[in-house]
Amino acid sequence: MPCLNEAETVETCVRKTIGFFEDSGIDGEVVIADNGSTDGSQQLAREAGARVVPVVDKGYGNALMGGIRSARGTYVAMGDADDSYDFTTLGPFVEDLRDGADLVMGNRFQGGIAPGAMPKLHRYLGNPVLSFVGRLFFGSKIGDFHCGLRAFNKESIMRLGLQTGGMEFASEMVVKATLAKYDIRERPTTLSPDGRTRAPHLNTWRDGWRHLRFLMLYSPRWLFLIPGLVFMTLGLVAGIALSFGPVRIGEISFDVDTLVGAGAALVIGFQAVLFALLTKVYAMQEGFLPHDSRVQKITDWWSLERGLLLGGLLAVAGLGGLIASVMHWRVNSFGELDPRESLRIVVPAATALVVSLQAIFASLFVSILGIRRRQHPPLTDPAEEAAGVVDAAAHKVASEEAAETKAETVKAGSDEVKAAKSEAAE
Repeated sequence: MPCLNEAETVETCVRKTIGFFEDSGIDGEVVIADNGSTDGSQQLAREAGARVVPVVDKGYGNALMGGIRSARGTYVAMGDADDSYDFTTLGPFVEDLRDGADLVMGNRFQGGIAPGAMPKLHRYLGNPVLSFVGRLFFGSKIGDFHCGLRAFNKESIMRLGLQTGGMEFASEMVVKATLAKYDIRERPTTLSPDGRTRAPHLNTWRDGWRHLRFLMLYSPRWLFLIPGLVFMTLGLVAGIALSFGPVRIGEISFDVDTLVGAGAALVIGFQAVLFALLTKVYAMQEGFLPHDSRVQKITDWWSLERGLLLGGLLAVAGLGGLIASVMHWRVNSFGELDPRESLRIVVPAATALVVSLQAIFASLFVSILGIRRRQHPPLTDPAEEAAGVVDAAAHKVASEEAAETKAETVKAGSDEVKAAKSEAAE
């Protein structure tokens, strides 16, 4: 349980959980991940039977990860220490974990939300919208992305490499578990009004934005690829149509002004598609996102040479268009031109040149991302080096012992000579 000044409720939560362990015959512990409480929550939790783990880094996610790392059990359940969740209902969660589930999520919309337990803005807009976005972007089947009561196999969750420190931690766990193709299940969960008199730590707009931002950044397909393809398609279709003359739809006429916009849309769309590819390659190499065989096939095919060739062909086409525009100008004695005629040559040519440079730069950048850092083996084997050090030390000790023995022998001989001289004198 993450805890930050929960003196009013933490003792109740701990005692309920310990009672659940005793009634269910579970060998378990209660870990309070304290995030810097100043109201005596730590002592109250210890007196109730919990183990308190101090977590220095502030934030909901940081507190939870500190507690998860410190947990000693095979399975871990997490929940808020504000008494809004009933920890005595964890039995079905444990059953699913023992049945092989990696993550068991609570679902408050299936189990029931008591009056006053959740603000209407969260209940009817925030949670449903963000959960829908998560399902759409990542193909998840989870209905309540942000339920605070969940249980999981500790080893499975630790493999995910969770990194976020704030409230978006709740989304990160579900997203990464989904991408890793974990066995994720849901159980109906009841949410009750919390037992605190202070305001909750959750900030509606700030934390809602952090959740949405995380979902977008972890989905290059929806952030870059799909919008980019839409812009490219509209720009290409409109550009080709307007390059041959005005287009009328009903009483509306589209001409060279729209052609300029179509060229801009094509460039923006192509750049967004490149961003999607580059982001995916980088995220795969750094382990932020799982390996994608489709992206791997594209990068394997799109070599630096092919990218330079494609960019070169587009550049030639663009230069050809610019030359044609100069010839058109020459035909008009380098005088004033009709924009409706000249722009139909210049805009496609300029667009082709811009796209060609984008293709060339992207090819170079993909090649840079493909460079692997390599660590050369050491010149000497560490085992042999250690053995050499041991041999040198043994040799030094043996030399010192031999020197001591020799010194003792010389001293003994000297004493014998002195004794013999003394006897002769007598």
